Amino acid sequence: MSGIKDKVAIIGMGCTHFGELFDKGQEDLVIESCYEAFKDAGISPKDIDAAWLGTVDGGNLGSRLTRILKLQYIPVTRVENLCATGTDAFRNACYAVASGASEMALVCGVEKLKDTGYEGGLGGTLHSKYQARYEVLTGPPTMFAVRATKYFETYGLSPERGKEILAKIAVKNHYNGARSPKAQFRKEITVEQVIKAPIIAAPLGIFDCCGVTDGGAAAIITTPEKAKAMGKDYILVKGLGMANNAAQPVLDDQYDFIHFIENQVASKKAYEQAGITNPREEIDVAIVHDCFTITEMIIMEDLGFSKKGEAWKDYEDGFFSLSGGLPVNTDGGLKCFGHPLGATGLRMIYEIYNQLSGRCGERQLKDPKIGLTHNLAGNPDCYCIAITILGKP
Repeated sequence: MSGIKDKVAIIGMGCTHFGELFDKGQEDLVIESCYEAFKDAGISPKDIDAAWLGTVDGGNLGSRLTRILKLQYIPVTRVENLCATGTDAFRNACYAVASGASEMALVCGVEKLKDTGYEGGLGGTLHSKYQARYEVLTGPPTMFAVRATKYFETYGLSPERGKEILAKIAVKNHYNGARSPKAQFRKEITVEQVIKAPIIAAPLGIFDCCGVTDGGAAAIITTPEKAKAMGKDYILVKGLGMANNAAQPVLDDQYDFIHFIENQVASKKAYEQAGITNPREEIDVAIVHDCFTITEMIIMEDLGFSKKGEAWKDYEDGFFSLSGGLPVNTDGGLKCFGHPLGATGLRMIYEIYNQLSGRCGERQLKDPKIGLTHNLAGNPDCYCIAITILGKP
């Protein structure tokens, strides 16, 4: 299945600083991220013939982007898919370019969460007729705490040993985030600090959870032929994968809570398009949805980066560190860069784009050729997974 492979080129990207941006409005974040992307691509807003706006902020038209950027009578589509919003907006734009419906497309993801008092990972409830079976799952920290406990139990890790492994993930991502100028949290931490931090939902403490954030990110995409004609350096889209469930896991009495079937299905689609048969060896860098430290560990197994039940050993060995065999979350991930829902997927793509372009400064990897991004959105009865694979020409 060739899919989207080599039919779409990224020629410019932009990203704001992520954090508690009380001095900026959503319009500021759109302008900042989009104009960085325009400058990078060497174009102006008048060159865009179609645009996609990714935001979870409900009830608004894509025309909001038209007004902010003074776009003139071009189609603008608003996309919302919770935490996968930015990647899904990018995915839709890619298919438009690949099909010939658009020649120069803009994708912008933006969110202003801090002004709203949105609790994100620290609150919220599920809304489903299946909720009665899992009343304990009252919010994201609790849902993922269940997964952590099950992982420790299944693979013979004591609670103390398991929490130490999760702490290593947090320490890794803080190390990377401290070297990422636009990240929300730029301070290294120790395993001891993670273990002694206040508990949110045992065994997950405050350093195991990502923060609620403001931010924006943007991409300019076109065809490889157009990019070459413009004399632009570019990064190619190699594969796109997406999968949603229909409550199958929570209806299965045998579901083990230590894997996401959607991860496996979506990654298989993306790998087939990109021609990847051994992701552990062929992927050079991955930016994944570490909403919680346990989530990142489970993702490593679902995507084929680690053998089942052995991701914790890879973290002990430093395999996913900046100097390891497969660096993961080189910019700090959700944990440190932050998680403004609609912008997160594009921020991930921004990091891969810059790593493949050799622009990441202190955290730059040595000659990466293939990178992957991964988003996980939803609740136990309605997960959505979105994956992109990018590569050098």
